[in-house]
Amino acid sequence: MEYSPEFKKNFATAYLAEEYERLEKEATDARTSAGVDAELVQMAEEDETRTRVRQTAILAEIEQILAKDKEEEARPISMVMELRAGTGGDEANIFAHDLKEMYQKYAEQRGWKARSIDDLTLEISGADAYDALRFETGVHRVQRVPLTEKSGRIHTSTASIAVLPIRSKSKMDINPSDIEMEFSRAGGAGGQNVNKVETAVRLIHKPTGVDVRSSSERSQLANREKAMQILVAKLEQLHEEEEAKKHAAERKAQIGTADRSEKIRTYNYLQDRITDHRLNESWHNLPKKMMGDIGDIVEALRLASES
Repeated sequence: MEYSPEFKKNFATAYLAEEYERLEKEATDARTSAGVDAELVQMAEEDETRTRVRQTAILAEIEQILAKDKEEEARPISMVMELRAGTGGDEANIFAHDLKEMYQKYAEQRGWKARSIDDLTLEISGADAYDALRFETGVHRVQRVPLTEKSGRIHTSTASIAVLPIRSKSKMDINPSDIEMEFSRAGGAGGQNVNKVETAVRLIHKPTGVDVRSSSERSQLANREKAMQILVAKLEQLHEEEEAKKHAAERKAQIGTADRSEKIRTYNYLQDRITDHRLNESWHNLPKKMMGDIGDIVEALRLASES
């Protein structure tokens, strides 16, 4: 690793960079002062050797700091869970909301901060939230008798989930001209201002058709920033899914491709059972699970991902 004056611009490495430059100046001054005197030249060379050893150690320390900073930048600061009703009409929409409530309660149990970004979009902030919930991406299927079903017939409905990491620094650059922006009034609670002013923002990425809506913030600017964060995360995930499909035959992970089109779990109310099809494992006491008690499922998926 070579020295760069840019190291002085980083608060974490500035003091080391200054020490590196101080040593460099001392070595230069010593050589200049020595002139042609053989004894002084020898002493200056010995000092310079010690200086270079110290400078090498400083560069190694700077490299470690920068590597840690890069790792921190790549680590998600929060995550967004986007749920969508699938097949099953109204029952699918009800199921999607049930899942959202389940994850919200689980997040609260873990001490994470969870809040709605839009009707079926949930933001969860916590140090390890994304690592814990990233395997929830995919199609979730429910088999139960809807409350509106008078004949007692079991319905099968689905909802899809995408789990998106939100990072402090994006790996993707988006051309502003590729984004179309729409504004609308935010619905639901939030006071008169929220309902009267067009604070809700919808962003559409024209090249891919990917769209995002944020309505939870009080200002248009804040909703636009939140929507942009989610849009970047969705585009990054889209890119990763495409890359995963290219190398599907080489993948060793046994818990799926993190593709929302993959059926991963069934919630069977009649049999009081949740089955994760990737693990071929089931859990009972479904009502308790739907109240957020899914820690054992999350842990089983984590262990499977590490095996």
